Amino acid sequence: MYNEWSLDVLYKGIDSPALANDMKALERAIADYKAAVASLSYEDTAKTLRLVIDCSEAMGLLARRLFSFFSLRRSVNSADKEGAVYQTKLQMKMTETAKESVQFQKFVGGIEDLDGVIADDPVLSAYRFYFEEIKASVQHTMSDESEALFARMNLSGGKAWSDLTSYLTAGLEVEYDGGITTLSAIRALAESDSSEVRRAAYEAELRSYAKIKDAVAFSLNSIKAQVNLEAELRGYEDPLAMTLADSRMQKATLDAMFEAMREFMPKFREYLKHKAKLLGYEKGLPWFEILAPMGKADAKSYTVEEAHRYLVEHFATFSPDLAEMVDTAFKNEWIDFYPRQGKVGGAFCSNLPFIGESRILTNFSGSFGSIVTLAHELGHAYHGLQIQSHRPLNTGYTMPVAETASNFNELIIVNDAIAKATGEEKLLLIESQLQDATQIIVDIYSRFLFEDEVIRRRNTTFMFAKELEEIMLSAQKEAFGDGLDPDYLHPYMWCCKSHYYRPGLSYYNFPYAFGGLFSRGLYAKYLEEGDAFLPKYRALLKATTVDTVENVAKIAGIDLTDPEFFREGLQMIADQIDLFIKETTK
Repeated sequence: MYNEWSLDVLYKGIDSPALANDMKALERAIADYKAAVASLSYEDTAKTLRLVIDCSEAMGLLARRLFSFFSLRRSVNSADKEGAVYQTKLQMKMTETAKESVQFQKFVGGIEDLDGVIADDPVLSAYRFYFEEIKASVQHTMSDESEALFARMNLSGGKAWSDLTSYLTAGLEVEYDGGITTLSAIRALAESDSSEVRRAAYEAELRSYAKIKDAVAFSLNSIKAQVNLEAELRGYEDPLAMTLADSRMQKATLDAMFEAMREFMPKFREYLKHKAKLLGYEKGLPWFEILAPMGKADAKSYTVEEAHRYLVEHFATFSPDLAEMVDTAFKNEWIDFYPRQGKVGGAFCSNLPFIGESRILTNFSGSFGSIVTLAHELGHAYHGLQIQSHRPLNTGYTMPVAETASNFNELIIVNDAIAKATGEEKLLLIESQLQDATQIIVDIYSRFLFEDEVIRRRNTTFMFAKELEEIMLSAQKEAFGDGLDPDYLHPYMWCCKSHYYRPGLSYYNFPYAFGGLFSRGLYAKYLEEGDAFLPKYRALLKATTVDTVENVAKIAGIDLTDPEFFREGLQMIADQIDLFIKETTK
């Protein structure tokens, strides 16, 4: 306990008989699925649909269990050769169904009276939204043969480049303080209470990228070239339009959010410049000071045991079922805590609704920020708890709503801590929350600008590392303005963020801003409604897998296409900035 996660609930190990049995069972499930699709007929549409859905559920559950096991293993050990071999085999097996999947989608697209067909079958009725999405997406499918070919070529294309980047960043050796450390460990020092350490770590990090930046640049170019090609082949205007469709989000919602965010950028720059002056800088805040703690209270270092107690106690003030789940996550080895060689950086949560659990990866450093990160990832786990009662094919939520419960959890922890704190500690917590808000609003906007520009340029040119550095610096200057010192930015943020390297998931940046602002709107409603809000909140999270982003928000009475909703969330942050500046200029 309090060290590495356990995957035994999936399989005891690579040599587990259960794993070998499931690999064979998957082969049979794939054969059954292919046979079911081969029998497609409109003579008895309901019977045909049910047969394919039953096969899809069986195949999907097996594949998800296996994929989860191999990907989780490799996330904590990038040199896991056995896992890599099995994962490649599994990927190849699943690409065999690409042609049949397209055939089934086209079959569903041809059903004229969908409501009538599924009305008398409770399983099919549960998949109403699933079928409706398929019907809407048919116009963006390629031919059966092209879909199968694209899926197989992705394994040696975008997926291979993505794996290369993960391998390079996870295994990167960073020379620091006379020794060798990992990229995730050196980046964690950005939260050190020593300015000298923060600067030295930043400089060591930047130097380390020289070893991998050219290879990573080739990865980024190759992945974005594939993304552009896929959008074209599927008939989308561009990759952003494809991403929004996959996100179940309207362009009007994204535009409303960005409109409000741009209006409030000067307020964030005001905060950054003020923090710079407090730390003794005149040209804006250097990048290595963005996460600099403000105040004496941050000298406290938390153990994992203390983090466990802290989170359970604080979440109990919101909802007993959330506190109970958090307690279970710590006690039942859902969490892999500490950085080590070969382990990926950052943090994530993998929902495993088919077993009613999740697995959380973090790189715990003992800071209050590490506790907030745990709270964030445990929010994803709580989201997973709400969706596990859905049918197996109804458990996938999209990028924007994926960050709702995680950010809501952060608000619970930080706001409760602020309410109980006084003096220097209170100030520190307010500033910690402002750090987070700046990351998910300003820094995320810079990442969006960067990716959007890279995708646009990739249509006509190849970008070497130097050009990617220039694009990143330009994006940071546009987003942060004079809030940061232009001589100390981060030209390699494209090199260390895995979000850019997912060929099937572009623009994994704006969802963080959306999640941050959406959760603030929900939190405001919780403060207004109290316990009466909780059933609504759980229903909203459950609906995220079976409805559009806009309709999910309507459960809480929110119109996401109106910039005013996002302005309200941003004004909450602006008020905190004003308070922080007032309290530190006395």
